[in-house]
Amino acid sequence: MKSLDRYMLSQLAATTFATSVALTFMVWLSQSIRLFDHIVNRGLPIETFVWFAALLMPSFLTIVLPVAVFVSVLFIYNKMTTDSELIVMRACGLGHIQVARPALLLSIAVTLIMYTITLYFLPLSFRNFKDLQHEIRTNYASVLLEEGVFTEVDTGMVVYIGSRTPDGQLLDVLVHDMRDAEQPTTTVAQVSELIAGESGPVLILYEGQRQQFDRTEKELTTLSFDRYALELSDGTRRERSWRDPSELFLHEIFKTPETYDEITRRDQFLANGHQRLALPLYVFGYVLLGMAPFVLGEFSRRGYWKRILVAVVIVGVLQVQAVALEDMVSSRIALWPLLYIGPLVPAALLAWIVFFGGLRSKRRHRRLQMAQA
Repeated sequence: MKSLDRYMLSQLAATTFATSVALTFMVWLSQSIRLFDHIVNRGLPIETFVWFAALLMPSFLTIVLPVAVFVSVLFIYNKMTTDSELIVMRACGLGHIQVARPALLLSIAVTLIMYTITLYFLPLSFRNFKDLQHEIRTNYASVLLEEGVFTEVDTGMVVYIGSRTPDGQLLDVLVHDMRDAEQPTTTVAQVSELIAGESGPVLILYEGQRQQFDRTEKELTTLSFDRYALELSDGTRRERSWRDPSELFLHEIFKTPETYDEITRRDQFLANGHQRLALPLYVFGYVLLGMAPFVLGEFSRRGYWKRILVAVVIVGVLQVQAVALEDMVSSRIALWPLLYIGPLVPAALLAWIVFFGGLRSKRRHRRLQMAQA
């Protein structure tokens, strides 16, 4: 690798790393700040919170990395233009490909990192995230209970709390239990508290009423109580028996469906798999968009803010397009080629404009010089 390539690539890589860290921290902080209340007021262990927040990182990086590459390329090429470094390179006879080569090498490296994340770390983190969420739902039900919200703490059981006191008591509580479909029960209480039981969390209710409806006998039984203990988990369902598409590795997504759940959600599985394969392909187009304002056209002493603004708008459109295409393909799997056409067509068009358009401009400039001579 030439010293010029190493010089530009080192600047691009350092800026990409710094931008990725800054953007990831901002997104992580905005998402994690909602969990701080769970530590302060609801008893979630700090180590559980840290691990819970760390598992969100791969999903953030799939969004942040392409944007960080675009920002770093835009920043470095703008800096080199302002410092007249690009002008010197062109004066030395370097063409568009030589000037763009460090950024293209960066795009290859980031694309490989993106594939590592989307194909391995993303499903692994989502799998651990869902397992941890299930464990919290089972062992730390108080974390999930929010004031004024109907919360499903277990399959068939919904809990509502009106408010929460500073000492952890729950006021105006309603529990609707459908785990026994033949005898659903509804329990209301003025005051309650959560304690840890042998098989999971137990809700202790005070001064309330329990209503049970027998569907067979068509009878409603009412029981008033001063104190009543209600287990929020039956203690038998410790392991999750199914996985979301985001938790599956690629070979699990594209395998022949076997269970009823896999057959009914086949389109959702395939859409998620194709999206993970297509998402890293946006990196190349973003790199070209970052270079285009400074590689195309003639040198301007007034700056390139108009070209930069156009590039930023196009990146925003491509980001929205990625989300829209995933939703579209999820509802109609026959459109899955659009997931690859979405990033590849703009990238191919930009490559043609940057390299072949720049080559024609260079030849035209040479012919003009020869005619003037």
